[in-house]
Amino acid sequence: MGYAENLWLFFILLFGIIAVPGMDMLFVLANALTGGRDRGLAATGGIMVGGMVHTLNGAIGVGLLMHFLPILFKPLLLAGAAYMAFIGITLMRSSITVGNESPAGSRSAWKAFRQGLVTCLINPKAYLFVLAVYPQFLKPDYGPIWMQATIMGLLTMLTQAAVYGGLAISAGRSRKLLIANPRVTILAGRAAGLLLFAVSVFTAWEGLRAA
Repeated sequence: MGYAENLWLFFILLFGIIAVPGMDMLFVLANALTGGRDRGLAATGGIMVGGMVHTLNGAIGVGLLMHFLPILFKPLLLAGAAYMAFIGITLMRSSITVGNESPAGSRSAWKAFRQGLVTCLINPKAYLFVLAVYPQFLKPDYGPIWMQATIMGLLTMLTQAAVYGGLAISAGRSRKLLIANPRVTILAGRAAGLLLFAVSVFTAWEGLRAA
């Protein structure tokens, strides 16, 4: 198999892991519905930076990190699940409504960016993906590992931008309907929180079973 076929196969797997609803997607959706397009895109930006870090981990993982990461996997898994469960519980307990004024100031957008970054970094699904997939595609026969990792990282960011960014824009536009129906907004925020909590429990269970 040549490098082009190798990269296409990686993209298919990558698109599948990003497109399947999970912590990152639900976090973007919750921010876009409750804070508007800008906050949803800010959350997407944070997740994209987190994707770059995961790519770096994958590149290093071909060497040293693959030896040490299994020791840290369970603590990272539990920390990620606990953090996402906390965000989910916070949303479930909230009564968020959408007003006509601008929903997302610089502070809230920056907070969404930071939380999106942390959400991606501690997402157990991402670590499982890196551990299971990256060593199969980063091969010395295709050139320098750092160059391959850079291309894979850019591909990851572009895919995240297309999937999560498109979701943020679509959900942000639906805010006009939510302004006229505050009860729907509250239910949407709490439903997103419930989904985040459920996914955090499920991914923790799956990750621990796999470990």
